[in-house]
Order: sequence, then C-alpha cells, then structure tokens
Amino acid sequence: MPQNFLGFNIIKIKCTAIKSIKLYQQLEKDFVKPGLTDDWFQYMSSVADFLTDNFKKRSMGLVCDFNVEIKRVFTAVFPSEKVMQEILNNNEKNALLFVHHPSIWDIRNAPDIFYQMDRKLLEKFKERKISIFNLHIPLDNYNEYSPSVSLAKALGVAIEKPFANYFESGALCGVFANTKIATVPALKKKFESVLGHESRLYQYGDKKIKGGIVAIAAGGANIRNIIEEVKKEGVNTFITGISAKNTHSLKAHKFAKKNKINILGGTHYSTEKFACMAMCDYFKNFGLPAKFIEDKPILEDL
Repeated sequence: MPQNFLGFNIIKIKCTAIKSIKLYQQLEKDFVKPGLTDDWFQYMSSVADFLTDNFKKRSMGLVCDFNVEIKRVFTAVFPSEKVMQEILNNNEKNALLFVHHPSIWDIRNAPDIFYQMDRKLLEKFKERKISIFNLHIPLDNYNEYSPSVSLAKALGVAIEKPFANYFESGALCGVFANTKIATVPALKKKFESVLGHESRLYQYGDKKIKGGIVAIAAGGANIRNIIEEVKKEGVNTFITGISAKNTHSLKAHKFAKKNKINILGGTHYSTEKFACMAMCDYFKNFGLPAKFIEDKPILEDL
C-alpha cells in the first residue's frame, strides 16, 4: 500500500458511511504511539458522565461514544459552543467531531485557562449520534498532520527536522525549517498574511534571520526548555502561538531576551488550525465528507 512522506498509509475508499470502531482503530494505529501521555481528564469532572472509560484512563482518543456509524466528519481546534452549535444547526446526525483539544482555551480566564464543553450541547450530540474524538499530544507529535508541520507548510518553509519534547510527553512538537525570508519583520508580515490577523513580535535579537533557519512550535510552546533547544541549534527566531508575557512564560521571555532569540506569536487557535484543516484530507481518504469549522482567535494570547 502506498505511503505518504511520513509513513501514513494512503487509503482511498468510496463509501457513504463507516463503522465507528473501524475509524477509531485506524486513528489509534496512525497516531497513538507507545509512551505518549496526556492529562485532560483531571480537569473534566463537570462532563465526566459523558466521557468514555478509555478517555478517563488516557485523556486521548474517543472522548464521547455516541454512535456506531459515521457518515460525516467535522474538525476543530476546540469543541467550543460556536463549533458544536454550528454542527447542530445543520441538523447533522451520525457524525464525528474531531478536535485537537477536548477542552476550550481562553487565556482571558487565567488561571483557569481551559473550560469544558457545554452539557446541554453534549446532550444534543448524544441525541443526534455525534461522537467526539480527540488527539492532542498524539497529533502534536511530528507527523504529516501535526500543528507545527502544518503551520510550516502554510508559511511555505522547508522542514529540516523535528525538535521539542513537549513537557516530557514523548511528543516532538516543533520543527526547524529553512526559509528564504531574510528578516524577522518580513517574516512577521508573511505570518500575518497566513493567519489572517495581527501577530506579536518580541524582537530580542537581530532582525536578520540567522542562517535562514527558524524554529516553529505551534500552540502553547513558549516555555524555557523549548527555547533552550532553539539556542543550542544556533537559531535566533522562534514562531509559536501563545506569546503573552505572564507568570507561565516569564522564564521563557527572560531566557529569549538574554540569548537574543526573537519570539513571534500568532495565537493558540490560529497556529494550530492548519492541522485540523489538514485532518480533513485524512478523513476524506476514507471516503468520508470532512469539513473544518472555523472559530475565533483570542488576540490576548499575543
């Protein structure tokens, strides 16, 4: 069977529906590698009665098991009220919502930066037989569809190699990439054209991109140990999602400033959405219609 460049089996199937268990098994096979860990369930007690036993143990995979057959897939970064309501407004049934996160991010609610799915909407999902599947760390891990790989593709840069063991989870969530863009201000302009909104540049280093190499780690990767890897590689420009200065990121900013490493932030949502958009192609390989549902970036991430 032919494979893509990162080893995924390319499957082209014409069908109108697929047994849920078969799709879940394939997702597990393709993405959930030994040793990967996650910790969502500890924060999700308010919706625990909707969650599968397997998710309660691993915090990944099938979140809500509401059907036995899937006719359509929707993808989203977060299962926000906007996303869930849009699916319900279209009177969808026997569908799957694939999300990168099983909870919803909002830095404006710090320190409670994640909140949980709406229970009333979950009840309606159950009635309509719309299941929910989550891959966070497994999707972050270096692969064809990962957020950093997908963001690199959107930026038009050439991936060199992966890096950044995210919170010692076992997932390499970042990439080093070669760019033809010479300066950080020019990169910022390109970044904003790809995102569709403003970004935030913390120009701690030279405006020239050193060696034509940038480090990319989408989402919430503005942490010191990751920027330490950027320094070791001799790279002076780091692209991520959440760049706001706060108690969580203060050590990262201090280290970046001391070592003259530029930080370019584009919000949690906007830097990760390209992965969920790419996952539509994954599901279409099974013959399933798939649609990415847009949400709103939180500019306070910057």
